[in-house]
Amino acid sequence: MTYCIGLYMDDGLVMLADTRTNAGVDNISTFRKLTIWEEPGDRVMALMTAGNLAVSQAVVNLLHEGIEFCDMSKSKDCERETLLTVPSMFQAAQLVGAAVREVYKTDGEALQAQSAKFDVSMILGGQIKGRRMRLFQIYSAGNFIEATPDTPFFQIGENKYGKPILDRAFTYKTDLPTAVKLSFVSMDSTLRSNMSVGMPLDMMVYKKNSIQVEARRRIEPDDKYFSSISQVWGSHLREAQASLPNPPWLNGGTR
Repeated sequence: MTYCIGLYMDDGLVMLADTRTNAGVDNISTFRKLTIWEEPGDRVMALMTAGNLAVSQAVVNLLHEGIEFCDMSKSKDCERETLLTVPSMFQAAQLVGAAVREVYKTDGEALQAQSAKFDVSMILGGQIKGRRMRLFQIYSAGNFIEATPDTPFFQIGENKYGKPILDRAFTYKTDLPTAVKLSFVSMDSTLRSNMSVGMPLDMMVYKKNSIQVEARRRIEPDDKYFSSISQVWGSHLREAQASLPNPPWLNGGTR
């Protein structure tokens, strides 16, 4: 299991992923699930993955190597496309979808023969110079949807524990520093409730139209800032709980 968050706002993007993978309680490993492609001044893209680790890694490697597209009217006219060559974020999402389908062609039948599910989901975000910033969620069929001001965040993996805080507090107009804090609270809630999600964490922060990564960070278990967010949030929750009125229909009345 995993937990990845992609936040899309007028200010930019925040993408946060855990690194835990497991195939049972006695087989836990750490793998990076956030991959960044950056050519400052030209493009920034980040991809987070969840699901079958072998499938995810195959897709990412294929995106690094490129996918060959041929003009059917010219048998030898082929071009290799990568995330560093596509002209738009929409075509970047299409390329990721094509990579997913290509891996399915190679491994899908073998996985089914072993009663294993072809399971992968991804969040792709970024911006190309002269184009608008975009965020997509890509499914195991290679199809995708796009974030909008009305639906400004995506989650993949174990999303139920971290979703309530985002539903209540995050909007398209949230600023970048607040978005980072909310992503940490969302991740902290998940870490506390599900042992299949674990640190360290990988984060990428992008400021719209900058065409370069604003911040990338590996957050270890002893990270002081993350720990302070967790402690302050927990303290405020306890204070809020203590201030809630008692139910009037129970002995003890209200306060």
